[in-house]
Amino acid sequence: MEKKQNDVAILLGYAGNYKRLTFLGLFLSAVAMILGMLPYICIWLVIRDLVNVAPNWSEASDIARYGWMAFIFSVSGIVVYFCALMCTHLAAFRTASNIRKQGMSHLMKAPLGFFDSNASGLLRNRLDGAASDTETLLAHNLADIVGTIAMFLTMLVLMFVFDWRMGAACLLAAVISVAAMFTMMGGKNAGLMAEYQAAQDNMSKAGTEYVRGIPVVKVFQQTVYSFKAFKEAIEDYSAKAEHYQADVCKVPQAVNLTFTEGAFIFLVPVVLLIAPSAIEGGNLAGFITNFAFYAVFSAIVSTALARIMFAASGMMLAQTALGRIYQVMSAPTLKISDNPKVPKGNEVEFKDVSFTYDGAEVEALSHVSFKAKSGETIAFVGPSGGGKTTAASLIPRFWDVTDGIVQVGGVDVRDVDPHVLMNHIAFVFQNNRLFKASILENVRVAKPDATPEEVMAALQAAQCMDIVDKLPEGIHTMLGTEGTYLSGGEQQRIALARAILKDAPVVVLDEATAFADPENEALIQKAFSNLTKDKTVIMIAHRLSTVVNADKIIVLDEGKLIEEGAHKELLEKNGMYARMWTDYTKAAQWKIGALEEGRNA
Repeated sequence: MEKKQNDVAILLGYAGNYKRLTFLGLFLSAVAMILGMLPYICIWLVIRDLVNVAPNWSEASDIARYGWMAFIFSVSGIVVYFCALMCTHLAAFRTASNIRKQGMSHLMKAPLGFFDSNASGLLRNRLDGAASDTETLLAHNLADIVGTIAMFLTMLVLMFVFDWRMGAACLLAAVISVAAMFTMMGGKNAGLMAEYQAAQDNMSKAGTEYVRGIPVVKVFQQTVYSFKAFKEAIEDYSAKAEHYQADVCKVPQAVNLTFTEGAFIFLVPVVLLIAPSAIEGGNLAGFITNFAFYAVFSAIVSTALARIMFAASGMMLAQTALGRIYQVMSAPTLKISDNPKVPKGNEVEFKDVSFTYDGAEVEALSHVSFKAKSGETIAFVGPSGGGKTTAASLIPRFWDVTDGIVQVGGVDVRDVDPHVLMNHIAFVFQNNRLFKASILENVRVAKPDATPEEVMAALQAAQCMDIVDKLPEGIHTMLGTEGTYLSGGEQQRIALARAILKDAPVVVLDEATAFADPENEALIQKAFSNLTKDKTVIMIAHRLSTVVNADKIIVLDEGKLIEEGAHKELLEKNGMYARMWTDYTKAAQWKIGALEEGRNA
């Protein structure tokens, strides 16, 4: 059975070569803690010499030497600890950076459908937020843990060297403190931090969705109702944080602070018990010296225990962060064939394809078969939720089929290298995203090495010249900054320019005119003719007027292929498509009665 790595080992695995810096920092931290305790011994030596020569203080000739030794040890401890933190911080920052890079690299391999079911705010919080949480552990907590271990080992030696009874009294405070911390962080309370972080993730997700939806919320004056989900997420997070603080930590933390800060309380009764025997035995000087040492030394106990508490908290936080990082790293990835093939031609064919979304009980597609020959235009139509977008998304492997085969150019898409497949297919979605960059860079996303002349040709083919001409810096105008924004139809035409520049043999259109006004729609339709020329086109349509000239129309309902054929053929069958066409034409001819009466008056 494979041994499971602990959390620290997993984190250090992301550090790469910087792992050595972490180990060096931990070693230096241990040295710094030991150096920091040596001045207490120097203080004890000073007290011993003064007591032994009392009241002739001038005979204590080594006091100055002990003082300088204490000073040197203190300064050395500070310098070494600074060097330790420099090492651990460098390693921690590099580790967090590697986590982010590896997480992003892994997400780049995930199917695009994964991002439909995982909000960007949630992924950002899981990856970026969790990586930040690991910095505290690696930069501070690990060094404190190792340093505290070294401190405690040194304390155990020192506490039992001079007088084991006084030493045991000082350690009693430490025992109570550890028990209190275990009550807060161990046992049945160990999983509370995971619940706390889950609530934080949910709040981050709800907050992102709310901010993005503010324009729609304000238009429909639904602020209170739309805020409800975000408010509930905040309240859930607040309730869990308050429960952990007030119900779980309040009493144990009060006990912990009381006894660690008052460790001297345990020393006093012991001193009163052993004082008579020390006086009778003639060892009063040694007794006073030891008492002075432990009285000073008891102050270290609270410092050491505070380090343990913060280190334990950091370990819990890092453990939860690792769980969130794992959720990103465990995202499904597209499987790449060991013997990749290259599509031969532009044909698209579904062979008995079925698909079910993760966690769903009903198939999104069930035994769908059709062929789109090279150069043909195929349109998916049907009721909402019928499977149109799902079918189109299987062609570029947004998801992989559950059963059956999807072929492009006679090759199963699962046998094609994902980069080759993406170069073979161009996409135009309902709502395309433009980056905060120039129009030139936005279009050149489709072909990074394209020249400005090639970009201009693509923009012209996409009917975008009116957009370019009205902007102050033409194709070099930055979008999304300084008030330069485009309408939905204009954005769609820029997206079409991307697809034209890509010049892929297969084009997938997902209702590309959905957000366009009539004027933009007319220009987009002109751009389509340039985009789809000599291409195999798969289009998803809600406006049936856009599919009248398609070579083949496929009607999908509840994931099943109901009908297929050209527009006229389907009307003659008098089936679902004919009913949809009748409803569509009625809707297109509908007018407001009152307005019509007013015109006739």
